[in-house]
Amino acid sequence: MGGPTGLAPRGYRGHVRNAITERVAALRLQPVRPAGWWFDALLVGLFALLTGVLAAGGLLGLDTATHDWVVSHQTQATFWLARVFNFLGQGTPLTLISLAIALFLAVRRRNIWPILPVVAAFLITGIVIMPLKIWTERAAPGYEGPNAVDLFNSTIPAGEYDVSYPSGHLVNTVVWYGVIALLLAPWLNRTARLWLRIAPPAIVFVTTIYLDYHWLTDSVAGVLLGVFISRLIDRVPWQLPSREPQSSDR
Repeated sequence: MGGPTGLAPRGYRGHVRNAITERVAALRLQPVRPAGWWFDALLVGLFALLTGVLAAGGLLGLDTATHDWVVSHQTQATFWLARVFNFLGQGTPLTLISLAIALFLAVRRRNIWPILPVVAAFLITGIVIMPLKIWTERAAPGYEGPNAVDLFNSTIPAGEYDVSYPSGHLVNTVVWYGVIALLLAPWLNRTARLWLRIAPPAIVFVTTIYLDYHWLTDSVAGVLLGVFISRLIDRVPWQLPSREPQSSDR
């Protein structure tokens, strides 16, 4: 005899349960390394601590000494070499490259998921970076007015560059290469993805300071903020194509 009228067959109910379980699993936050939220709290705490120390006058001597060393050790050849490598941290080209990869994946997969992390990175960096820069009112190392290295320097004349802290170059570099590594995961092993996330920020960190675009602590703050944002983006279940683990990934 058949089951009670109106009840779905047992096999169908099991299929629905499995589909729901898979959907819920797909919406879980993705793992990051180091695991847990303690590292994110540490990044935010270090950024806040660094900002507070600078506002109180600490580490300004280190920034000034680094600036003086850079200015006295620049040559024409090293300046232009550093400037070329510094283009690795330009926000607009990185955004366009990320968008191009995302559009390719979106067309290939026939869904918009690959575009979403690009949109998220663009919005978060825009919302976070510029308000902090405006709030902290720090001049660039090339500023020749009084208290050039200070945070919250209200003496900077209108029209002068006063948005040096934190370094947008470093935030953009960390975040956008993280997005690119996320999108290219099907074609890159773990080692390649790690190099993509570390090498460009390291190069931009050194060249930005050497070119005297930013104070040393501007760049440190940019790295802390960039890693925090990148980890937030990595945690989201974007439904992107994944790469099957291979021996080189373990």
